[in-house]
Amino acid sequence: MNAGKTVFAQLMDWLPKYDFAQCVKRYNGDFHVRTLSCYEQFLILAFAQLTYRESLRDIQTCLRALGPKLYHSGFRSRIARSTLADANEERDWRIFADFAQVLIAQAVDLYADEPLGNELQETAYALDSTTIDLCLSLFPWAESRFSGKGEIKMHTLLNLRGSFPSVIFLTNGKIHDVNILDQLTFEPGAIYVMDRGYLDCSRLYRIHQSGAFFVTRAKSHNQFRRRYSRPIDKDQGLLYDQTSLWKGYYPSRHYPDAIRRIGFRDPAIRKRLIFLTNNQRLPALTITQLFKFRWKIELFFKWIKQHLRIKAFYGNSENAVRVQIWVAIAVYVLIAIVRKRGNLPHSPYTILQILSVTLFEKIPLLQAFLQYDPTLDLPDHQKQQYLPGILTGQ
Repeated sequence: MNAGKTVFAQLMDWLPKYDFAQCVKRYNGDFHVRTLSCYEQFLILAFAQLTYRESLRDIQTCLRALGPKLYHSGFRSRIARSTLADANEERDWRIFADFAQVLIAQAVDLYADEPLGNELQETAYALDSTTIDLCLSLFPWAESRFSGKGEIKMHTLLNLRGSFPSVIFLTNGKIHDVNILDQLTFEPGAIYVMDRGYLDCSRLYRIHQSGAFFVTRAKSHNQFRRRYSRPIDKDQGLLYDQTSLWKGYYPSRHYPDAIRRIGFRDPAIRKRLIFLTNNQRLPALTITQLFKFRWKIELFFKWIKQHLRIKAFYGNSENAVRVQIWVAIAVYVLIAIVRKRGNLPHSPYTILQILSVTLFEKIPLLQAFLQYDPTLDLPDHQKQQYLPGILTGQ
């Protein structure tokens, strides 16, 4: 048996502890704290995310059952649900939000050369939001546009290289998606892919003036005056590629420059789509492919809702909910960092599955993943090519 650290302790060693300490210091997180520091609070909530714990009592029971293994995994305080509940209520959620941004910055550097699926060299982001339904009687602060319903919105800017979030804003359900454009700082040269919910001429023009590019869809009532058309290949599904000006008093005043319109008929869904962009250089087909990549953010929302604890919460206050969501995001990005630095071929879901049953084993971290045989998921006719290497030890 390996006499070293547990898998959980080795996983937490990947965290930049100095940066975490700076985040705690910035908001006086450990001021007058005698038990359960902010770092231990993070460890407990990370454990809950990795092992799919349902409640504070569930967390307390499982951690206390581990006995001496807790100390060797970084836990120094006695685990009590009341202490954890108080910490979630009182510790500033911005500690964990800032720390998640530190991890995101590391992931951006690691995945900078990740292929996007085409020859695009620019940085590309997808912007969208998802709602998390809450009971309004238990979460009275989470008001929605619909009476009697509670919800929070997670507005996310997803880096399409690596599929991890770059910016996240948590708001109640009353905030419209387009208002988030006022909170973003746009990166010159980057491309922002958005759906029609973000179509606002004045805000799109601010993206244009910042030196960034946008790709979105036109609404049915939008009207334009065509300046000229580019040649297209209709065999690729393109209908037209036009440079146009907005028609109408307010649109033309809010966006006075020319805008590019690309008509496309998607053969898969047999639907006609009209894309708007201020990028005059990229081929029209590349613009349509970029919008197709926007679905990565829908897959991201689906993945975190299925595999992270962000639908059932350990506390009812706004602070407790924000703490739990930001820790979940930090765990997701940490998995992406470990996957990249460890050159692991496994999917994030497979990594989470393996970690959930090996967290407190005393084996090298990467060995836990090497024990998984990827050929078990292959059809029988594909397994045969692996047999010679297995039998000879190659």
